[in-house]
Amino acid sequence: MKYYPVFLDIRDKKCVIVGGGEVAARKAERLLDCGAKVSVISPKLSPELAELKEKKGIAHIVAQYSGDLIDGAALIIGATDDEKTNAQISIDARGKGIPVNIVDDPQKCDFILPSLVQRGDLAITIGTGGKSPALARHLRKELESKYGKEYETLLNILGNLRLRMGKNTGVGKDWFKTLLAAGILDSIKDKDIKKVKEIVKKITGEEVEIEFN
Repeated sequence: MKYYPVFLDIRDKKCVIVGGGEVAARKAERLLDCGAKVSVISPKLSPELAELKEKKGIAHIVAQYSGDLIDGAALIIGATDDEKTNAQISIDARGKGIPVNIVDDPQKCDFILPSLVQRGDLAITIGTGGKSPALARHLRKELESKYGKEYETLLNILGNLRLRMGKNTGVGKDWFKTLLAAGILDSIKDKDIKKVKEIVKKITGEEVEIEFN
């Protein structure tokens, strides 16, 4: 099966996780990072989920799973250790037209979650069509070592410059290559704000605010 890659805007949307363990906690953290309103259905919560409930306000539905509890959700993630429950979650979600992911069971999924390298708004995803999560993890680790936090800062600079492109038509279209050739990434790694600003000013004519992460 070949999946259609897509990025979803789930800000302020209800996203339901069924299950209260460590896997559910990892899924909840990613959803929260994207601004979702997360609800967890489970009689009990792992310490990680309990902390998310306290600090980030996830909703905890203290109950065994039933189909009425997922009404109104934008998406569902099934993360229980019970195969029958996971199968029922998939059936119910599909019956209600809600996209569903069942952890480690692609046949019951409408979507699968790729391995992810996140640097601010820069998201590098690796998918194997569900064939080898181990390979996806291996590639993720390689990418994490290659693309550090400096890329988050670079992306913020490029984003700010792009907002000004319409006002400054004299600036060429080769900003990106020229900035890289001028060593902007190395200057960001060194946290040399003065040098970064000099490079940007020289190449684009623009003043930019810079925050290192």
